[in-house]
Amino acid sequence: MKIGELAKRTGLPASTIRFYESKGLLNGVARQANGYRAYPPEAVALLSIITNAQQTGFSLDEIKQALPQDITDWQHGPLIELLTKKVEDIEAMERRLAHNKGLLITLINLIQGKPQDMDCRDNARRVMAQMGLSTGAPKTVKARKA
Repeated sequence: MKIGELAKRTGLPASTIRFYESKGLLNGVARQANGYRAYPPEAVALLSIITNAQQTGFSLDEIKQALPQDITDWQHGPLIELLTKKVEDIEAMERRLAHNKGLLITLINLIQGKPQDMDCRDNARRVMAQMGLSTGAPKTVKARKA
């Protein structure tokens, strides 16, 4: 099928399809005598796999590593290993995000807890002191273990 039909069937712009091809994610693309690309029928499924993998956090390099030369010939062991690693990466990111969220909530509560008779400058000093920061050189806030 030509790139226009593939774009229509996948909902992807032709430029994205050409980009994926240039990155080595689409194999088996033939050129017709007129120079047009001829994509195999499995390109629709392959592009769906690529876009879904990107949405779940895989980089194009990681996707390229996971994709077999022949889409019908997946290697079970390496694929499971790659997917398991991505789940671990997502879980680590969730922990970092939860930690960062906790720090931000603490900061919001400290700022909002400003005594009514205190001006903003003094409140900033109070908040920084409670967060373990000085008004001098910036320091990193130590994270509490979850």
